[in-house]
Amino acid sequence: MNPENHQLYADLCRGLDALALDRQHAGKLLDYLDLLVRWNKTYNLTAIRDPNDMLGKHLLDSLAMHPYFTQASLADLGTGPGLPGIPLAIIRPEASVSLVESNGKKARFLREAVRQLGLDNARVIESRAEAVAEAGCYAAITARAMDRLAGILAVGGHLLAPDGILLAMKGPRIADEIAELDACWQVRAIHPLHVPGLDAERQLVVVGHAARP
Repeated sequence: MNPENHQLYADLCRGLDALALDRQHAGKLLDYLDLLVRWNKTYNLTAIRDPNDMLGKHLLDSLAMHPYFTQASLADLGTGPGLPGIPLAIIRPEASVSLVESNGKKARFLREAVRQLGLDNARVIESRAEAVAEAGCYAAITARAMDRLAGILAVGGHLLAPDGILLAMKGPRIADEIAELDACWQVRAIHPLHVPGLDAERQLVVVGHAARP
């Protein structure tokens, strides 16, 4: 392991410790990061190019929601290069994760990443979220940087089972987004998130179907 990779490994392990995650996942997470760095040079998958920045702003940021991802199935909408879907699939091999992405070059990267990382629990759906014909098939959906809450549910809410939930990572100001929600949806919880090494206020908004009167 060269010195740069050794430092990344050490930083990742500290981040995993802070998130109460097993260090056994570090190797595969770094393999994913290496793939992302290499493909990004040609395919421009993300504007963040420095591996050290990717570690905090992509990997650890994605993993910060893990305590609340307890469902058996997840659709990651507009996943881009696989965030947060691939890191979550790595740490939760027992869960089924669908990576939904309409951009062809990003979908190609996702298929290669799933293959090289041996993620038997992940699959790629090259499609717009609203066109995915799997209504009611998922216990949870997420979208890291796709849209406002109402927009995410407008294109992906049909994928949720009756008791399914949206797990949406958001910044500090979400009152306006919550106010935009249709009456058929309700906020179940808002959890503050801590991303190791990042001085940014993050929270996870959990939205589900409103209870019928």
